Amino acid sequence: MDKGREMKIGVLISDVGVHPAAWLDPDAPLGGEASFPFYLRLARLAEAGKLDFFFMADSLASRTGDMAGVMRQCTYTAHLEPITTMAALAAGTDRIGLAATISSTYSEPYNVARQFASLDHISNGRVAWNIVTTAYPAAAANFGRDMQEDHARRYRRANEFADVVNGLWDSWDDDAFVRDRASGIHFDPERMHVLDHKGDFFAVRGPLNVPRSPQGRPVAISAGGSEPGKELAARTSEVVFSVDRDLASALAYYKDLKGRMTKFGRRPDDLLVMTALNPFVGETDEAAQDAFASLQARIHPDVGRAILSVDLDVDLRGLPIDEPIPDGMLPASTNTTKSYFDKMTQAMRDRPMTVRELYEAAAASRGGMNAVVGSPQTIADRMEEWFRAGATDGFMVRIPQLPDGLARFVDLVVPELQRRGLFREDYTGLTLRDHLGLRRPDTPRLCEPSHRPAID
Repeated sequence: MDKGREMKIGVLISDVGVHPAAWLDPDAPLGGEASFPFYLRLARLAEAGKLDFFFMADSLASRTGDMAGVMRQCTYTAHLEPITTMAALAAGTDRIGLAATISSTYSEPYNVARQFASLDHISNGRVAWNIVTTAYPAAAANFGRDMQEDHARRYRRANEFADVVNGLWDSWDDDAFVRDRASGIHFDPERMHVLDHKGDFFAVRGPLNVPRSPQGRPVAISAGGSEPGKELAARTSEVVFSVDRDLASALAYYKDLKGRMTKFGRRPDDLLVMTALNPFVGETDEAAQDAFASLQARIHPDVGRAILSVDLDVDLRGLPIDEPIPDGMLPASTNTTKSYFDKMTQAMRDRPMTVRELYEAAAASRGGMNAVVGSPQTIADRMEEWFRAGATDGFMVRIPQLPDGLARFVDLVVPELQRRGLFREDYTGLTLRDHLGLRRPDTPRLCEPSHRPAID
């Protein structure tokens, strides 16, 4: 690790916690997932901890299928839409970055570019876009589709989608709007760039009707678990979330992803790898283990089977929970979230696991199998080990139960990381790019003036 290098830390907020039993905790606010004051409280708490960004997970459909399990879950049932929420959070915070998920599968690039450019202005340069390819089949029916697109096609669309959005964000030079009352000139046409994109999925003329954003472009985030996902991340992303189960696989992933960037004309430091981490924090290791066991015990078997049914793309209703999934029952692959599917099936190959053991592991860390239970020192030890080994640039902290889990992380773990010189004492910049140490992109010349399409 370079001397003086500090880890990056984002916090993922999902309903009242990423653990499926979080809403059953007596300290969790009932209805918090649909309460803006609750989200504002969380964002301000994360900002007090000097975290890099506050990230909202999202889904485009309520869970369906096995209602015996679905009706007992809060996760992805009914919650606030991230773009509108982030706009409000921008007015209620000052420095923390704000990251939101928008799907490339069921959106149009012009709208997405316009929304995030506007958010970057509203927040004074603190916004990031998490591009996803929607993996949940029920979402297709909400957008007039008879069936979900296959994984490969979703990623082809996502690659073109990202290119169009980036091109639209480059519609204007920073100094395009001269706004000179004396001459009566509002903008300089030589500093406007028309995209005029025609591709396999989109035809978008441009330019974007929002000035160039404070960051040049909002920060681009993606997950990169599958092979197409890693290629998309290496080519277009600036932050990638990884779900590695152990240090060896994390080191291999980091080397693999950074090694792909040269062929796209990018430098390794143009992309930050942030490893998913589910910390269960207590004052002591024993206190953390007790609280963790209490939360795990609240997982209803129907909920456990429902979680596995989604992640493993198979119907497990009625399966005995203290026996393993029968041989031959799982599909060879999936058209849903491949990273979760691959990590979980690999865990099953590593050692025999009953249905209960598997859903408890999945509930604790959502596919990454990387839950850490313990004192602030224990949590910090794990983070420091991976960071100093060069397996990650930081962590995407997924809080199991809110708001207490975030408060414990900010109040207990962050000071321990600061004491070790691994994390900032205070913000030193104004924008999210400043926090993350990412360079501000220049405006590429998309069209020379003589070839620029006329504007009607």
